[in-house]
Amino acid sequence: MNLYNNSMKTIFLIFVMVFSLSVCHGQGNNLDQGQIGYVPSKENLKNREWFQDAHFGMFVHWGVSSVLGEEIGWALSGKDANAYRENMHKFNPEKFDAAALVKLAKDAGMKYITFTTRHHDSFSMFNTKYSDWGIMNTPYHKDVLKMLADECHKQGIRLVCYYSLADFYRTDYCAGNTKRGTGIQGDCNWEAYIQFMKNQLTEILTNYGTISGIWFDGHWDQVKTMNGRNGDQMREWHYDQIYKLIHNLQPGCLIVNNHHLTPFPGEDFQTFERDLPGENSGAGFSADAKISQQLPLEMSDIIGHSWGYVTNDTINRSVKELVHLLVKSAGLGSNLLLNVGPTPEGEIRKAHQERLLGIGNWLQIYGETIYGTRKSWMKPADWGVAVEKDNKVYLHIIHPEAINFELNLKNFPYQLKKASSFESGKVIGFSLNKTNSELTLQLPKLNRNVINQVIVLEIEKK
Repeated sequence: MNLYNNSMKTIFLIFVMVFSLSVCHGQGNNLDQGQIGYVPSKENLKNREWFQDAHFGMFVHWGVSSVLGEEIGWALSGKDANAYRENMHKFNPEKFDAAALVKLAKDAGMKYITFTTRHHDSFSMFNTKYSDWGIMNTPYHKDVLKMLADECHKQGIRLVCYYSLADFYRTDYCAGNTKRGTGIQGDCNWEAYIQFMKNQLTEILTNYGTISGIWFDGHWDQVKTMNGRNGDQMREWHYDQIYKLIHNLQPGCLIVNNHHLTPFPGEDFQTFERDLPGENSGAGFSADAKISQQLPLEMSDIIGHSWGYVTNDTINRSVKELVHLLVKSAGLGSNLLLNVGPTPEGEIRKAHQERLLGIGNWLQIYGETIYGTRKSWMKPADWGVAVEKDNKVYLHIIHPEAINFELNLKNFPYQLKKASSFESGKVIGFSLNKTNSELTLQLPKLNRNVINQVIVLEIEKK
């Protein structure tokens, strides 16, 4: 009898384990297969929802390399580390104004700022006791991350901290695919380097209030093929330890890793570098990454030709082009993280400010058609995209030349109650073929000289 009971208990426990795994694998926690074993906290899930609603953020690439006017992080690759170190004594950003930077982000309609706390050149833009190579040993001698964090909390903008995994400066970092600075003496010590990162991440997550996300970059430096997404790793990054540390210190903190791969366990959103999710334009490095169906998405891009401050960078992307990028990102269910690169003095260039404020002016009118929306049932079309929110579908027409006077939408999944112009409020005629669910809209004459036009569909979900 006892043998029978023990056997039944064993079978029951196996059943519970299998069921639990299936829940984690399936819809119970909305996790990708690569996310099995990671159960996000309630705070984390709530912040994911906020992140999806936000849709627009500011990337700030800034550091000691701005003194040289060369691309941030990469200015040290293969160069004399001792000569590069001398730039620390020239870096004195006396015109840096954290309040003005955060206000600019707000005026642009951005909801969060992602700031480079440490890039590939290992220069720390915050007060750290684990390295003397940083902002506190410059003539400026002020903690810019502290000033920025205080202003973000004051003005209601969330703060995400970029942190480089790759390091071209430290002796304990083991050389990977890219060239380290020359003249670096000492043997690599991988375990010591991992501990160094843990120590600095603990500082960031302990000394600066609420941090909404950690944005990792540099995974690709420790794979056997630089541009091969499936290359075997040279060394183990110990993400299980690092991610657990972050989530333990701040359970709501979102983790993302710019590794250009399917998300790893413990990551909370997926980012794409200079490439809209699934667009495969070749402009970035994430074109062949499998797109997560459960995690929030983000794509980062630049206004000019460089991430950091580069002398004579041509900033030629117009407000119209950047608004279209934001709209297309929303149409793919993604945020847009748009970059600025402050000058060595700490200022945002006028051309960047003009573009951002132009986007902000547009969002003052069209914000309700972007914020809080999700991608729709349809894929982006040659005329534009559709997004959904509550009982409305917003059709963003960014290429009116692709439409005559009728717009046909295939496989329309809802009951349509009303169609109207967002700009004028005028009702638009429509017909719905119940046989093939094709919706036909009788559009007015479209203006080809504006940034975009929006049609509002008031729907009833079946």
